[in-house]
Amino acid sequence: MTKGIRGAITVEKNTSQALEEATLELLSEMFEQNNIKLSKISHIIFTTTSDLNADFPAKFARINFGWDEIAMMCYHELDVPNSLKMCLRIMVVYNCDENFKPKFVYLKGAQKLRK
Repeated sequence: MTKGIRGAITVEKNTSQALEEATLELLSEMFEQNNIKLSKISHIIFTTTSDLNADFPAKFARINFGWDEIAMMCYHELDVPNSLKMCLRIMVVYNCDENFKPKFVYLKGAQKLRK
């Protein structure tokens, strides 16, 4: 069985450094809360709102965690009017058993996306 583990975080500025910090913070929290095993990851999808384009979030996972064998892609979210700005979202697609209950992680301003 495959399940998605979702997470989101707002980013302070549209800079490479701010994107790197947010990416690593969110991934670290997602991995800790879900006890993720690298060998069970199918792939990871990163999305940013259109106001975040200074760098590729997947690059930071690859460089900082050494994830050369994990397929990762970056996309832009739909530019929906009045939606949360400066937001990075991550979905880890995870091979697991049917009893696994993913814990979604929403940090900083992204906390308002879920109650």
